[in-house]
Amino acid sequence: MLELDLRSRKPIYEQLVDKIKELIIIEVMKPDEQLPSVRSMAQELAINPNTIQKAYRELENQGYIYSVKGKGSFVSPATPQPDLEKLIQVKKELAKYLSEAMFLGMPSEEIINLIKEIEDSMGGGS
Repeated sequence: MLELDLRSRKPIYEQLVDKIKELIIIEVMKPDEQLPSVRSMAQELAINPNTIQKAYRELENQGYIYSVKGKGSFVSPATPQPDLEKLIQVKKELAKYLSEAMFLGMPSEEIINLIKEIEDSMGGGS
């Protein structure tokens, strides 16, 4: 289900958070769908259960999942509240990558088409 880069400088729990968020955003994981248990995911990925728990806690803090005591963690049906700091960071990174793409000769029309493709693949975007 998830592939992690154990040699990456990025902490494993952050990689997990990013991968699960991606699955939720592209709707591979549907609202109210149950996530694998901490124990089963730890066994599957061969990592410490505390790492999984930390990732789940972060996803819950960001509004992507919710937990039910004794039942597990589930994909949140509501749209997560935007993390303004994260949004600012993403905008800066996006501006950097768009500037680089344009510098390398990518036409703005191609960038706009790429945005439209991504929006379409996400079911129309926001």
